Amino acid sequence: MNPHTLHRLQILGAALLFSTGGAAIKATTLTSWQVAGFRSGVAALVVFLLVPAARRGWTWHVVPVGVAYASTLVLFVTANKLTTSANAIFLQSTAPLYVLLLGPLLLREAIRRRDLLFMIPIGIGLALFFVGAETPVHTAPDPARGNVMALASGVFWALTVMGLRWMGNRGGGSALPTVVTGNLFAFLACLPAALPVQGGMADWATVAYLGIFQIAGAYLLLSAGIRHVSALEASTLLLLEPALNPVWAWLVHGESPSGWAILGGILIVGATVLKTWRDGRAPTEPEATPA
Repeated sequence: MNPHTLHRLQILGAALLFSTGGAAIKATTLTSWQVAGFRSGVAALVVFLLVPAARRGWTWHVVPVGVAYASTLVLFVTANKLTTSANAIFLQSTAPLYVLLLGPLLLREAIRRRDLLFMIPIGIGLALFFVGAETPVHTAPDPARGNVMALASGVFWALTVMGLRWMGNRGGGSALPTVVTGNLFAFLACLPAALPVQGGMADWATVAYLGIFQIAGAYLLLSAGIRHVSALEASTLLLLEPALNPVWAWLVHGESPSGWAILGGILIVGATVLKTWRDGRAPTEPEATPA
């Protein structure tokens, strides 16, 4: 197999594993605290033991970024337990909007004029998730609260991305120690509320899958492939995750998002694809507006 094809497949494989999170989380009878905590505990252990890079480059920088990542993990699981998988992943995918808004404040990065246009469809797509009232169903018992949790997970994912950029600018270490730290923090934060634990073999098999494959395995594939693929191509390939996440929930649980949510998701993902393509064509275009 052509090496470049292999690296592309590794990234697609990572996106595929990431995309199964929503359906798997909904398949357990465990609480959100239990799923989030034990999933992250397994993932932290597997990544630390199997990835040599995860045991190097530890600095104090991983602590604040790890807190943001841990918050993302816990909020995403909670959102999936309360609202549809489509709502959870699409609302988390609004993270680029918060990066644009918070970048000038936290990273001293100016907003480009073309980025202001990108905010419009993202903002409209975000608003569509809150049009009307979704009917609670078995797999989404509290859509309104779940949507808020998913929105918060997007904010913390934006903070995580900005934190990794901040670390990179200061030589503060690689992303893999942050993956371990964030998952460890999520495990420790959830543990008190996760005890006592009950659940059947199917629940624990699902948690093991989530920790070993959906997080750790995905990061193993991503770290192997992303070093050999451009940032533009990697970003585009990883959009397979929000595209497939609702599909798995529909196939496994028969879960169907509302029409407004589908339209909002199309706007969010479509705008992200367009921005990724435009940034790849004109990465050095001097088109900045002081914030």
